Amino acid sequence: MDALDLARWQFGITTVYHFLFVPLTIGLSVIVASLQTAWFRTGRTEYLRATKFFGKLFLINFAMGVVTGIVQEFQFGMNWSAYSTFVGDVFGAPLAMEALIAFFLESTFIGLWIFGWDRLRRGVHLACIWAAAIGSNLSAYFILAANAWMRHPVGYEVDTATGRARLTDIGAVLANPQAWSTYVHVVSAAFLIAGLFVAAVSAWKLRCERWPRTGQDAPPAGEHTLFRRTLRAGFLVTLVAGVLVIASGDHQAKLAATYEPMKLAAAEALWEDEQSAGFSLFAVGDVQGSRNHINVQVPGVLSFLATGSPWGEVQGIENVQAQYEALYGPGDYRPNIAVLYWSFRLMMGLGMAGVAVAAAGLWLTRGGRLPGFTRDGGPAPARWWHRWAYRGAILALPAALAANIAGWVLTEVGRQPWTVHGELLTAQSVSPGVSLGEVAFSLAAFTALYGVLAVVEARLLFRYVQAGPAGALPHPPDDPAPTRGDERAPAFSY
Repeated sequence: MDALDLARWQFGITTVYHFLFVPLTIGLSVIVASLQTAWFRTGRTEYLRATKFFGKLFLINFAMGVVTGIVQEFQFGMNWSAYSTFVGDVFGAPLAMEALIAFFLESTFIGLWIFGWDRLRRGVHLACIWAAAIGSNLSAYFILAANAWMRHPVGYEVDTATGRARLTDIGAVLANPQAWSTYVHVVSAAFLIAGLFVAAVSAWKLRCERWPRTGQDAPPAGEHTLFRRTLRAGFLVTLVAGVLVIASGDHQAKLAATYEPMKLAAAEALWEDEQSAGFSLFAVGDVQGSRNHINVQVPGVLSFLATGSPWGEVQGIENVQAQYEALYGPGDYRPNIAVLYWSFRLMMGLGMAGVAVAAAGLWLTRGGRLPGFTRDGGPAPARWWHRWAYRGAILALPAALAANIAGWVLTEVGRQPWTVHGELLTAQSVSPGVSLGEVAFSLAAFTALYGVLAVVEARLLFRYVQAGPAGALPHPPDDPAPTRGDERAPAFSY
């Protein structure tokens, strides 16, 4: 093992850890803003309590995302200075826009939202959380545009004097088809995870209400109705997001066939060009021998995903390897095929399991129903599957997070051996002066720090979930409840 191997491990570990918080921030910001909008329009107390409850969880997650994201920036200079030197003029533009426009918008209005509950007019305060949500989603686009450029570089030229990439068209970078397609796919997945987070928290609270632990106090009045609403809202968000994930994933496959044929072929363990190529459900093969011993397929599906026709031709690993050798010279241009193959299936399988849980949850809670409860909120005779209904909603969240991580492994490992496709190899991107010991020390330090942060995050989330929504009234008892359009500020704050 050398410094390059450890630097790759470090970037992979920190990126995966950071991305546990990113989708929740993107999705929860909009969900919290929607809950506050419902309170603004109706004046119903349960919407305000839900806004504040999930708002606290959103803020904890946002803070963790900011802290872990800072480390990503430093690694470009510490471990990947050769890469930064080559792409800095191009890569820096969308990242600077993310910091100066999106993150500034997001962080500023989150601050106003936190401290403005009893200081700002209700309409202005609501606008703050929507501005923060817009900032979160803009931030995602700029970052994904930079990432997409690495997979499909456009709007640049290489300066022959300096050997560096020089930006020539920022519009092309931001309008890169890989950028907007990836954005739709990633943000849809973020809403899927956020919806399952809301559903999992709601399911846990309802399960604790129906089957309380010994000595546990009864939940405050109104919590049952609140969490039934948020449970169904979480399932609905997940189901809609799941449809968008499937549609955008289909488009991603077609882009991969055009711009990243090696990634698509490796993800399917397809060794030779093939017409009417089948989608592999399970395969066991020999990478060195370039063949599969076992390959269970659904005929024509891969061709349809790649070309839009079940009879279309899909390029195989060996054919793409020969093309790349002709273009870029001798070398092994294959990524880790086993990692890509199984990460692709984990992404799809676990993600679709979350969507299936959401669909089943909406069916089980239709028409005022709720497993283990009567329609008026009292306990009903328990059946064997009632507890499992809530457990399934809870377990769907880590499954969706694992699917999200598998998707990013597929994206990043699938680009190898390139950091910038066709321009810069990963082996040429590492800092020339960094030693194995230095990378090992920083990797150990970051791992220990992230372990501590994980414990802090888990304890904070559990503490606030266990405490439940705030029980205070949103306005003084002698003041009538705000009605639609009433701009009085609520005497209620964090």
